[in-house]
Amino acid sequence: MNASIAPSRVAAKALAWFDRHARVLPWRDAPDPYRVWLSEILLQQTTTTGAAPYYAEFLRRWPDVAALAAAPMEEVMSAFAGLGYYSRARNLHACAKTIAAGGGAFPADEAALRALPGVGPYTAAAIAAIAFGQPATPIDGNIARIVSRLAGFSAPIAANRREIEAFAKTLTPPRRAGDFAQSLMDIGATICRPRSPACATCPLHEGCVAAASGDPEAFPARAQKKPRPQKVGAAFFAARPNGAFLARRRPPRGLLGATMELPGGEWRAGDLADVGAQDAPFAAAWTRLPGRVEHVFTHFTLRLALFCAEAPGAAPESMVYVAPDEIESAGFSGLMRKAIALARG
Repeated sequence: MNASIAPSRVAAKALAWFDRHARVLPWRDAPDPYRVWLSEILLQQTTTTGAAPYYAEFLRRWPDVAALAAAPMEEVMSAFAGLGYYSRARNLHACAKTIAAGGGAFPADEAALRALPGVGPYTAAAIAAIAFGQPATPIDGNIARIVSRLAGFSAPIAANRREIEAFAKTLTPPRRAGDFAQSLMDIGATICRPRSPACATCPLHEGCVAAASGDPEAFPARAQKKPRPQKVGAAFFAARPNGAFLARRRPPRGLLGATMELPGGEWRAGDLADVGAQDAPFAAAWTRLPGRVEHVFTHFTLRLALFCAEAPGAAPESMVYVAPDEIESAGFSGLMRKAIALARG
């Protein structure tokens, strides 16, 4: 590590740059704890571009934490549809209920924030710093990469968390900690990128070990990716002549929990060619459609065979009919939207 880096100089340079070049993002209009918390949850595993319309829609429907707490869980899941990582929606709702039950005010203390549903170390630090001005140190991927390059940490981020966190805390200024954290987020997103970092325009170029090395992309080293397992399964599309089709809600816990889905069987390892209609939800003349539905999850890739049949008059137990104009609002995951599009196409 380069011990010549002056933490106060890093903070001063980053804040001066931020005052001139901060990205214009909808959740930065006011440091309201509810809005900061909502944006940070939506931004988990999601780009700013992808999160922005969801953020606007959540604020339109539920402008404060009390309104969100009072909303039915199904509506929150529907509003989250298409964004992925649906445990966030469940935790969002649970956290809103916890806050509302406690009087409606978010705690300013980082430790108290971490005790809330769905609020981990990074999110708690971000809320404490941005919404309450606490000298907390949120460390997302951008900040971890910048810290690794400044200090010359060559190990992969996942293997070097403690060192990154310790060094990052030395950089956090006692004042404007929230702005400082957001300045690093913006520098990481626009300048200190994973590939082709623009070191010449970086406000932290002076004293950066990675920049001085001539090969900044080498810091931090990229961890080797493990092969992603593959699973296969079947989905069943049963429609009426008017286009309404059968769907059901997944269990509240687990992968894609509480989202709507086409009925289907268990996802398991195997060959998609061997998948048949044995897991069909009811007896019918099921026809296998050409093609397949493919979706990449964090830990595995899923391929689905799709079967179609004429729907019965009444919906079987635990299923409901969904009209074509309800697809967007019903709460289907991205995976199921792909399957529905294939079936209807």
